[in-house]
Amino acid sequence: MKQRVKKSTHQSLITIALLASSAAAHAAEDIAEALAGGKTTTNVQFRYENVNNPDNATPKKAEAMTARLRLGYETGTFNGLSAMVEAESVKEFGYNNYDSKGAGQTGNGYAVISDPEATEINQAYLNYSSVPASMSVKWGRQRLILDNARFIGNVGWRQNEQTFDALTVVNASLPDTKITAGYITNVNRIFSDNAAAGNGGVLATTGFAGNHKMRSPIMNVSYKGFEFAELVGYGYLLNYDPSTAFTANSADTYGLRLNGKTAVDENKLLYTAEFARQFHGSNNPTKYQANYIFLEGGVDINSAIFKLGYEVMGADSSAITKTTGAAVTKSFSTPLATLHAFDGWADLFLTTPTQGLKDVYVSANTTLIGIKLGAVYHEFSADKSTATIGKYGSEWDVIATKVISKTYTIGTKYATYATKDTLFKNTDKFWVWGEVKF
Repeated sequence: MKQRVKKSTHQSLITIALLASSAAAHAAEDIAEALAGGKTTTNVQFRYENVNNPDNATPKKAEAMTARLRLGYETGTFNGLSAMVEAESVKEFGYNNYDSKGAGQTGNGYAVISDPEATEINQAYLNYSSVPASMSVKWGRQRLILDNARFIGNVGWRQNEQTFDALTVVNASLPDTKITAGYITNVNRIFSDNAAAGNGGVLATTGFAGNHKMRSPIMNVSYKGFEFAELVGYGYLLNYDPSTAFTANSADTYGLRLNGKTAVDENKLLYTAEFARQFHGSNNPTKYQANYIFLEGGVDINSAIFKLGYEVMGADSSAITKTTGAAVTKSFSTPLATLHAFDGWADLFLTTPTQGLKDVYVSANTTLIGIKLGAVYHEFSADKSTATIGKYGSEWDVIATKVISKTYTIGTKYATYATKDTLFKNTDKFWVWGEVKF
């Protein structure tokens, strides 16, 4: 009897071992399949950029010819887990008489074109997606674009993309609702790692180094249950590392955004309204409060889109310096935005002026013979005018792009800023580019 029990136990152990071995083998096969069964991505962009200040001797006219190569690999999924890594390299050739604000760059008196030579990891993250796919968790260096990128974006226009070292969670389990929550520890800015403090980058001493260390929780909730519009509420609590020179950007911003369209016969009415309130962060050297207002209306008539917009980056003329109690003026800021997309392509207002900024603009976009065409006119002025500061200037922007296929795109655009104000200079910018992606 004992021998039969012993034999049965022995057989059971062998069976369990074989099953475990088989399960491990299958798991190993699944992992190998996930690693090898992913997809690669390739993006190459060549671009020529010309910057000229026609009425001023300085800075000197700048020209840049750059090429960007971006290579990525995303694994398949194993038990909801996947990984992605993407490298990016920017090289200059031909024309390099420009100030890139990269490592060791003195500029030699040329105008700024923010495309420094650099090779670095653009993205590297682990991702978990639940089944059904109502939630995803992403940890690592990642691209992050919220809403229209006015507050958090990837600065996709520049050759070296802005990405974030962060933990993000996206949950879509509630009807018509998407909740994005995250915690950002570092911003990998367009000036590259080479411009970080201690690596010789000239921007390390002027507050715009290649990395912005922070401890910043963010939240964005989008609801699409209304037929006429999407409603978004958000809170971005930017807390820059106190050991850096960037604490003036520490701020808590809370806002609401409504964006929608309504059909009128065969045409559409377009409308957007947004309001945000910004407060100084705990380690910001200035105590202030400022408002953001955005109103836009438009029509889509036979695929021709016309818009009228009004944006205010408010200023607080009653702000106080915490250490001395001195009265100062402090304006609303969006340091993590895709700034090139707003307030004119000439990039005069990447940093909000101290007296704030009002932008009234009209735009038109259409497609002719397969070419996308666009034009924008801006009028810029201060939010809090003074005896010497009022109207900043005006700007025309025009663009033409042609998508030849899923692989090839070409484009050109031009921006011209005109002013009589002493704060800014007349500026012309011209670009032509070609992009290959697969």
